[in-house]
Amino acid sequence: MTKTLERNEAKISEFERLLNESFSYSFKAADLVKGTIVKIDNKEILVDIGAKSEAILPLREVSKADLEPETGLKVGDEREFLILKEEDEDGVITLSLKRVSLAQNWEKLDQARQNNETITVTVAALVKGGVVVEVMDLRGFIPSSQLRTGTPFEGLIGKELEVKVIESDPKKNKLILSQRLALAEQREQIVEDVINNLEVDQEVEGQVVRIADFGAFVDINGVDGLLPISEISWQRIKHPSDVLQLGKTIKVRILKIDSDLNRISLSLKRMGENPWTKIEGQFKEGQVVTGEVNKITSFGVFINIFPGVEALLPAAEMGEGQINPYNVVNVGDEIEVLIKRFTPQEHRIGLSLKDVEAAKRGEYVPSPEPEAEKQPEEITE
Repeated sequence: MTKTLERNEAKISEFERLLNESFSYSFKAADLVKGTIVKIDNKEILVDIGAKSEAILPLREVSKADLEPETGLKVGDEREFLILKEEDEDGVITLSLKRVSLAQNWEKLDQARQNNETITVTVAALVKGGVVVEVMDLRGFIPSSQLRTGTPFEGLIGKELEVKVIESDPKKNKLILSQRLALAEQREQIVEDVINNLEVDQEVEGQVVRIADFGAFVDINGVDGLLPISEISWQRIKHPSDVLQLGKTIKVRILKIDSDLNRISLSLKRMGENPWTKIEGQFKEGQVVTGEVNKITSFGVFINIFPGVEALLPAAEMGEGQINPYNVVNVGDEIEVLIKRFTPQEHRIGLSLKDVEAAKRGEYVPSPEPEAEKQPEEITE
């Protein structure tokens, strides 16, 4: 009986030795291991990695794509995991799948940078100096200088953009991207075809993609055309943003096509009738009209006397002696003025304030027009 017990104890001891040897592999933090999904619930995922007990994969350590009901993880799937924590006192090992995917995604992005490939990203937020985008479960940054618009705007949020990778550094968690580089490459491929299918005086639709002090750029079938500030409105405007908004679609007329330089010049104001042609016959010299002060300068005041038509009231016509226009009127004031010179064909109207009362009494006598009346350069269209 004793010998039988001894033999049984020896067998048990040998079994324990073999069992322990089967788990002799050392699972260390930061190691990569292969495993099989054995259970998925709404709190965690259990994975068989060949340890004494099943390892835990927290849901926070799984990427969004792997949590999708239709295309995500399934029981029986074999994957490579990163060990986040070694065995705890209960013998449980904690894993991460997301960090393996992120490492692989950093590698893919760096390959895209080296191969000068174009990738697609989604704008997540506007921040100071640019926009934050999402790509492959990572966040990247497009500086304002690398945006097509040059300036971030609310309409970009949620939009997909094609970009080039400028810098990819997983150690610093730094991903810098450029939309302008991607667009420059595309433009080289399509610009000739687009321009060859356009004609001067053609009306086209385009999206406002950039606004500058001197005008705006409008995307015409993938090619940026220049809309100068002088061609935005018949009325004087201080800045293109007074009329235009980034991301908005507008109709414009093609003014000029330079096939050698692959440039397009556009006009917005010529989509409507020239207001200067409308006023012929409606106004005449010696007539008193009411207008609104649009701009004040040291040499005079610009006054709107008809939608889209601006006339000049020189400082010398505002009163006797030396006049400072800033002390006489304010922007937005409505005042009565006399039309002293009326040459709509030249887009010029000269006004007078000091002769208004005489004109009302019927005592105004037009003075002879100078042989060469020079207008300030600022009012020349």
